Amino acid sequence: MEVIPVIDLRDGVVVHARMGIRSEYAPIISPLSPTSRPNDVARGLLSIFPFKNFYVADLDAIEQKGDNNAALRYLRTEYPDLGFWVDAGIENVLQAERWLEGGYGHLVLGSETQQDNQLIFHLCRNERTILSLDFRGDAFLGPASLLTETKTWPQKIIVMSLARVGSASGPDIDRLTAINSRAPNRQIYAAGGVRDADDLVLLARAGIAGALVATSLHNGKLTGAQIARLSEL
Repeated sequence: MEVIPVIDLRDGVVVHARMGIRSEYAPIISPLSPTSRPNDVARGLLSIFPFKNFYVADLDAIEQKGDNNAALRYLRTEYPDLGFWVDAGIENVLQAERWLEGGYGHLVLGSETQQDNQLIFHLCRNERTILSLDFRGDAFLGPASLLTETKTWPQKIIVMSLARVGSASGPDIDRLTAINSRAPNRQIYAAGGVRDADDLVLLARAGIAGALVATSLHNGKLTGAQIARLSEL
């Protein structure tokens, strides 16, 4: 079970994501960091545990209001040994190829920004490509073909439950289990609702490869010692 901290970027700072209502996201206030600057927040998260990967949502890029490439480049420079999984709102092949050439990290393709499954099909064998299957409640955000045509899925799949992000409501075990059963040769990562180590143990027992977490790290309900034990599951 891999734990992957989440950093949501808007206007160059880290914001607190809650239930996918992006208009209400505000700069993060955390005991782990003196400011909401990305480097301070990353340093605070790494003080808990030597994580291998971070997930970064470039909210400006996702909403087509600019990008946070400067912040990403700075993070890459400051933490060259970290892997970054970045959702930058990419929706076509040209954008994807330019982004990958920029060397920012692994490209997360969010289903909510896709018009069809052609980009996923084009990049499904690229080891730096990750698909995020985005849900709001029971609704899948994206073209139906992305959800049904599992043969186009890359090796790593994020199941993003936006309504559960920052809600402390627990992960959507039923949906995760269902998707995992349809893609036995893929690695499935949970995103949204993880409250503590007990939730992560439950996910691991369900065959989930890892989880994206934020709130439980900032509020101290998930500790470095617990993560170290989880790494063995």
